[in-house]
Amino acid sequence: MVIGISIILGAPESVTNILQIISAWSTTLAFVILFKKIYPGLRLKDFVKEQFAPKIRLSVLSIAVIIQVIIIAVTIFLLSITNDTQNLALSFTGLGLLFFAFLDTLVRGPLGEELGWRGYALNELQKKYSPLKSALITGGLWGGWHTPLWFASGYTGMNLIKYIALFLIGIISFSIIVTLFYNLNKNLVIPIIIHQLFNFSLVLIKGDLLDILVYVMLTYFVTAIILIVINPKEVLYKKGIWN
Repeated sequence: MVIGISIILGAPESVTNILQIISAWSTTLAFVILFKKIYPGLRLKDFVKEQFAPKIRLSVLSIAVIIQVIIIAVTIFLLSITNDTQNLALSFTGLGLLFFAFLDTLVRGPLGEELGWRGYALNELQKKYSPLKSALITGGLWGGWHTPLWFASGYTGMNLIKYIALFLIGIISFSIIVTLFYNLNKNLVIPIIIHQLFNFSLVLIKGDLLDILVYVMLTYFVTAIILIVINPKEVLYKKGIWN
């Protein structure tokens, strides 16, 4: 809410950027503050270490990355056949700007969010519900957590409704995808990388944001449906296996 107010009041971009970083880390900050009440007798250091302890399986990580590269490629292709190709390009032409944008989305996104959303919330939900249901709940809560930023997006009327609908479709679909791959390799690096590619894809392509969201979010939705149907190793339906 503070970010939205700062934008409305015309605060310097540096101020809103700092606020966005703090906001992105709010789930982790809340979890750290409440940690002793949630897990009495357990040290935070040990908990965090455990989240990164399993060996990263390159097969799982590679497939997840390939899927997202395909999504980006499909988005660029669809935009190229529905828009003026002269205006279609990557947002960053220099390697320096590209690297800065990558770090920026990493710091104000997955690095600050994933310990709270996947490390804690998803894992706790999976103790009671199936991974698929847990993914839907986490995705819905995660989408709602972004509510203040929706109304600071600059969109109004039907464009705002379209923006919110596409955002929720995409983020819930993404939650299903990241849950599946995270459960195949219980290392928090997996959701951090997948989340980073998700965020970075939205700033990588030059064009109207709503047009980009249409193709990115709907492609993630189709991908989530395919993965639900395929359901590798049935990881999305095994209730209570993550206790």
